[in-house]
Amino acid sequence: MSVTPPGAPTPHAPPAAAETVVYRGGALVDGTGAPARPGTSVVVSGERITEVGPDASVSAPAGARVVDLAGRFVLPGLIDTHQHLATPPDRPLAEATLRRDLRGGVTAIRIMADDLRQIADVARAARVGEIAAPDVRYAALTAGPSFFDDPRTAQVSQGETPGAVPWMQAIAPDTDLRLAVALARGTHATAIKIYADLPGETVAALTAEAHRQGLRVWAHAAVFPATPAEVVRAGVDAVSHVTMLAFQEPSRPLTTYADKPPIDHARFMDGAHPAVAALFAHMRARGTVLDATGSMWNPESPSGELAAVLTAQAHRAGVEVSTGTDSDPDPERDHPPVLDEVAFLVERCGFTPLEAIRSATLVGARALAAEHEMGTVEPGKLANLLVLADDPLRDIHNLCTAELVVKRGHAHALNTRLA
Repeated sequence: MSVTPPGAPTPHAPPAAAETVVYRGGALVDGTGAPARPGTSVVVSGERITEVGPDASVSAPAGARVVDLAGRFVLPGLIDTHQHLATPPDRPLAEATLRRDLRGGVTAIRIMADDLRQIADVARAARVGEIAAPDVRYAALTAGPSFFDDPRTAQVSQGETPGAVPWMQAIAPDTDLRLAVALARGTHATAIKIYADLPGETVAALTAEAHRQGLRVWAHAAVFPATPAEVVRAGVDAVSHVTMLAFQEPSRPLTTYADKPPIDHARFMDGAHPAVAALFAHMRARGTVLDATGSMWNPESPSGELAAVLTAQAHRAGVEVSTGTDSDPDPERDHPPVLDEVAFLVERCGFTPLEAIRSATLVGARALAAEHEMGTVEPGKLANLLVLADDPLRDIHNLCTAELVVKRGHAHALNTRLA
C-alpha cells in the first residue's frame, strides 16, 4: 500500500482543537456596536472562541497559555468586502498583498471577480495555512455579452474565451440560467456577481436562480440598463459602489456599462435626493448591504464628494454599510486599504468609531455570508482577533497600531512580547 505524501508545509494552519489560549485583560470592542468592555478575557480552543467574559469570572483551563493584553484593545478581525487580486493573475503580488493585509488586522476578504483558477487556489492555501493570508470568499462574474469586449475579461480568461468560462459568463436571452448558476457554483464561489449590460428582468431571474441554488448575489449598484432600484428589487444581497446610486436619476437613459451618462453631481449634494431616499428605504427594508468603496476616489474630486454625501445619507437611513476598497494590489503600502475606508466612514460620513468598526466586522461578515463564523467576538465563532496598542474609539487611526493578529486561532505577533 502506497504512503500518501505529506503535501506542502502549512506553517500558518489553525492550531489543534486541544490547544487553549486565554487572551486576558484587554478592552473588548466586540463588533456588535456595543461599548467597549474593559478587563475582558477571550478563551480560544483550536480555531474557535469558547468563552468571553470579565477577567474575574473567566478561569484559565488547565494547561492553557495565558497572554496578558492589559492596556490593549481587542477587536474582531477586519473584513475588506471588495478586492481584486488576479486581474491579471500575479501570484507573488497577490500573496504579498494578502500577507500585508493579515498583518494589518484583516482576517477575511471578498473577491469581487477575478481569474478564479488562481483565486480558488489562493483561498485553499489561506484556509489550510500554506500562506499567511485572510480567509478568501469570492464571486463568479455574470454580465451581458456586450461587456466581454472589456480587456479585463481577457486578462482573467487567459487561454480560454471570455464570457464562456464558469467564472466569467456571458448571459444572453437564451442562456440556461440554471446551468449558468450551476457552473458558477462549481468554482466553489460564495456568490455570483452581476456586473453589467443586463436588463432588470434578467437581473431578477439570475438572482432568483442563484438563491435557489444556495449562492449569494453581489451586484454593481447599477447594471446598465438595469437601474439601482431594479437591482435592489431583484433581491440581490449586496450592491457595490455608492456613486452608482446616482444613476437612479440619470441625465439620459441607461444603455450599457461602456456608455454611462454623465452624473450631475449637484443634484445629489444636499444628501436628501428623494429618489435616492426611496432607494435607501427599500435597501434597509430588504437588508441589502451597501459596499460603498468610498475611499477609492480622491476626496476632493466630484466623485469623492458624492461618495461621502451618499454614504452619509445611506447611514442616516439605516442602510448597512460594509468596508470594501476596490484598490489595486500594492504590498508596498504600509497598512491595509480597508483602514482608509473605515476612516472615510468616520471622518466624512458621520459614523462613530464604534459604528465604523461594526461596518468593518459584523456587516462585512454579513456581506460575505459568513456572519455565523466571524464578524464578532463571541463563543462559537472563529478566533479572528485584532489586538491594538491604542484606543480606536478615541482615534479611528489607532487601527494602525496592530500588535497581534489571530486568524482561526493562529497567532501572528507583531509585538514579540505577545508571541
